[in-house]
Amino acid sequence: MTSDVVSPAPRDAWAAAIAADPFALPTQSPQWTDAAVATGKFRDASRHYVTTEGRSLVVPMLRRRTGAEASMPMHWGIGGILAAGGATADDVQLVLGDLACRRALRQSIRPNPLQAELYRAHLPARSIVVERHGHVLDLRDGVDAVWKGFSSSRRRGIGLAERAGVEVVSDNNGALLPIHFDLLVKANEQWATQSHEPQWLARLRAGFRDTLPKWQSIARHLDGTCRQWVAKVDGEPVASIIVLFGRNAHYTRGAMDRDRAGKVHASELLQWHAMQAACETGAAWYQMGESGRSGPLASYKERFGARPFTYPELRLERLPITRVDTAARTVVKKIVGFQEP
Repeated sequence: MTSDVVSPAPRDAWAAAIAADPFALPTQSPQWTDAAVATGKFRDASRHYVTTEGRSLVVPMLRRRTGAEASMPMHWGIGGILAAGGATADDVQLVLGDLACRRALRQSIRPNPLQAELYRAHLPARSIVVERHGHVLDLRDGVDAVWKGFSSSRRRGIGLAERAGVEVVSDNNGALLPIHFDLLVKANEQWATQSHEPQWLARLRAGFRDTLPKWQSIARHLDGTCRQWVAKVDGEPVASIIVLFGRNAHYTRGAMDRDRAGKVHASELLQWHAMQAACETGAAWYQMGESGRSGPLASYKERFGARPFTYPELRLERLPITRVDTAARTVVKKIVGFQEP
């Protein structure tokens, strides 16, 4: 079904594919892969397919030292197939069929939630599916339509933040990232207390997920398309969000001092600033990231007009990695008395 498969994908083909795919996200870009490789934890394992009809497909992938490959790994966003006009059923069938024939220790794909059913219809027989839950905001009708799509309570909260004099600052070069991580420490402490998780375990998990050097590398490699907004009250930072820009926008990280930020609706004001910026760049979609099974988080996003999506993360494993990992997490949660807030 293919005339050629090359890995890593040639950069010219990759650039052409991401430019021509209406669903493309910044986490599928070669610059994002370069930032991940710069951490020393991954190698570029992207794959370029050329079909017998001459159609060009690119799958961004990262390989860990263990040999496990993912598009993209946990905490590195959304991956999946890039193709002119967006992936088709034939494209998905071809790529997943090829991956199923390989003997890698583990391969996984976390596709764009907007393409969930396309992938779900072509899952290989021996694949493991982990259901993910995310939210996406449609920007195609412009900024006025986005504002009208907010709930009345959301519009009222943003107005209150503006009248309260919440100061908003932004940059796209990583200079504000230390503020984000200071706020993240406070947010993790508040979350751990609420979920009955030991503070040491919360700090360990947070460090595994994100570090300041990691995001400084991302900001450097994305060269102006990784943008951060910070809200200040009386000169003190109370909330921060990080949004990636490209063909579409992706809200990927948030942190706040919940007690202070919540009183003045600071995070809502930051989201509104980011959504306006996304509309100005011509983005069609504003990905709001993983929501899990948290009702309050889902409600927070839906009050902006974002739609919920359940989408499959596909895993192909030679060993029962997912089963062992799930069992271990369950045991740890029982031991520490973890409770979902």
